[in-house]
Amino acid sequence: MISLSPVQSLLACCLVLVIGRVLTNNIGILRRYSIPDPIVGGLLFAILAYALANWGGVSVSMETSIRPTLLLLFFGCIGLTANLKLLAKGGPRLIAFLLALIPFLVLQNALGLGMAWLLDMHPLMGLLGGTITLVGGHGTGAAYATRFADFNNIQDVMALAMTSATLGLVLGGVVGGPVAEWLMRRHKLAGSLDPQAHAGNHVPDLAEPTQPATAGSFIGSMTAAFVCLVVGGYLAMLVEGAPVSLPNFLWCLATGVLIRNGGARLGLKLDDRATEIIGTIALSLFLGMTMMTLDLSSVARLAGPLALMLLVQTLFCALYAAWVVFRLLKRDYEAAIMSAAFCGFGLGATATAIANMQALTRRHGPAPEAFIVVPVTGAFLVDILNVIVLTSLISLPFVGGM
Repeated sequence: MISLSPVQSLLACCLVLVIGRVLTNNIGILRRYSIPDPIVGGLLFAILAYALANWGGVSVSMETSIRPTLLLLFFGCIGLTANLKLLAKGGPRLIAFLLALIPFLVLQNALGLGMAWLLDMHPLMGLLGGTITLVGGHGTGAAYATRFADFNNIQDVMALAMTSATLGLVLGGVVGGPVAEWLMRRHKLAGSLDPQAHAGNHVPDLAEPTQPATAGSFIGSMTAAFVCLVVGGYLAMLVEGAPVSLPNFLWCLATGVLIRNGGARLGLKLDDRATEIIGTIALSLFLGMTMMTLDLSSVARLAGPLALMLLVQTLFCALYAAWVVFRLLKRDYEAAIMSAAFCGFGLGATATAIANMQALTRRHGPAPEAFIVVPVTGAFLVDILNVIVLTSLISLPFVGGM
């Protein structure tokens, strides 16, 4: 057996991230569907480790005790970048987008629970095949998978979470474009191909930076992030015996939101770019370690049920985007573009949603309102709404109590 120390484990994880970045930059399909570097590099490591263990008789053991801290750090940073003043920039389109998103979160989880019942799986596995991984992505999927494994003793839960989130990124990128193209053909919609109009067709800089991030700004953001961990952990301990169990990361996220929006009145101003970099590093290291220690035999056992569940979810998301989201968003060209973005949200991540919009607007013309509403929603609103819906569902006796 090869047993890696904490420092060696971190080094191995960093090497995996570097390899993942090289592969995603040079392999077209990985770049096209925005597959995260930790997933690519970590999966390659897991395959090599699996081969060594089964054919070489050599197993690799990593020290991963830092993983929970990294995950909480990531969610604390999400809260610290949640600028609630940005809600005003979205206007009526943002409200309509959220009105479409909220019932979708409930329905997608209901569909996941139904599929879990049909496939004779634990109800919580249905939520993992729902908004936990498909809307929440790898970070939220890993957080809930850890919780389900610790408190509900569900086997193979991490393998399902990571596989579902990864496939969701691909599916969200595959169906978004065709949905928008069908809507534009059906309703005879077209954008403006005026090159000058494309000046407004970009992802807005939410933080509005004026100076590059400095060592001081990183220290300030890091301090605030650790405050989120300490305060969030304390709050989680206070309500540990409450009737409704809330995940630890929710308290860290809520603390971050309070610091970000309440601290400004006290003269506290953090650099959002520094905070985002810290959160990205924490999530990358967490996902890298998680994928490196993934049990591929568990993934193989879950392949059939998971494929069926994701196929049904993909069909539902495409139909919902075309018949509900598009209608709520005024049935115009911008609505068609945002319907494609919704498929990215509903199955993948914010990056997938924006990639869908960029691919369509390069061909058909700019959609400036879409490029305000979607990033603002993806920055923090979708995560907060998702956690509220999931917490309510998990508290139900027939879901979390089984």
